[in-house]
Amino acid sequence: MGRTAQPAALKLIGGRGNGRDSGGRVVNPGPAFRRIPPRPPTWLSREAAAEWRRVAPGLQRLDLLKEEDRAVLAAYCETWSQFVEATRTVTREGITTEVVTVSASGAETRRTVPHPAVTIARSAGRELRAFAAQFGLTPSSEQALARGADDGGEDDNPFA
Repeated sequence: MGRTAQPAALKLIGGRGNGRDSGGRVVNPGPAFRRIPPRPPTWLSREAAAEWRRVAPGLQRLDLLKEEDRAVLAAYCETWSQFVEATRTVTREGITTEVVTVSASGAETRRTVPHPAVTIARSAGRELRAFAAQFGLTPSSEQALARGADDGGEDDNPFA
């Protein structure tokens, strides 16, 4: 499986300078979107709105947000909200639950199964990682940003 494509701004931050990425290739700046941050939708849940307020300013400082990103950022924030709610449910109710089935003859059978919120949290976690990668919010993306922030330039690369 190939790497996830990164926005031009992220490639440049981790690049060599002069509009080149870390491999020395010229970075195509892409379409000239107006870099105006989107407004959060009014229908976001409370937790999702808090996540929007947490991540949007940082993404805007990196010039990664545009009005057209509203839907994806909203989906990321609502997925975060689902992850938080499912995790709280598991913490409160436990990782397993008991299921009682009654046969046609009236006999009860009890089984311990994973709590449904465990599956929801796991699924939301996978979706979160996918959304976060789109905005450079994963730990590996953070490391790439940190490497690009030192402004070492081409002179630090012995292979340049």
